[in-house]
Amino acid sequence: MNIETEVLLVDDNPGDAELTADLLRRSGPGIHTHCVSDGVEAMAFLHCEGKHSDAPRPHLIMLDLNMPAKDGWAVLVEVKSDIALETIPLVVFSTSQARTDVARCYELGANCYVTKPTNLDGFKSTVAGISNYWFGLASLVRAGG
Repeated sequence: MNIETEVLLVDDNPGDAELTADLLRRSGPGIHTHCVSDGVEAMAFLHCEGKHSDAPRPHLIMLDLNMPAKDGWAVLVEVKSDIALETIPLVVFSTSQARTDVARCYELGANCYVTKPTNLDGFKSTVAGISNYWFGLASLVRAGG
């Protein structure tokens, strides 16, 4: 059975975004990634505004914290305080290892906090772990089911 899974990836680092999207797509059939580079565009995607008027509702959001325009903190607050969006699982995927950042993300409603490794092998392994958990073990809410 091929289940379509939509992932919104919010990251201003093009290299990280491209690598993460590629690794997620390779992790299983039916995984579609949508990349945006800042929080303003993320919210436009989630609200189907402008060039994102036909954007699908994501089953999972992967969010970097440090971005221009509107940072990940503001997106996290906005998503988790919006009744139409709050049930979408949100994974913070950031380079920060600060305990205060981790704690604050959970206080704001993040479903998961994962630190981005700085080496390629670690990055690949970490994205594989995220994929295995969210697309293999966890149950995601899907339309009609």
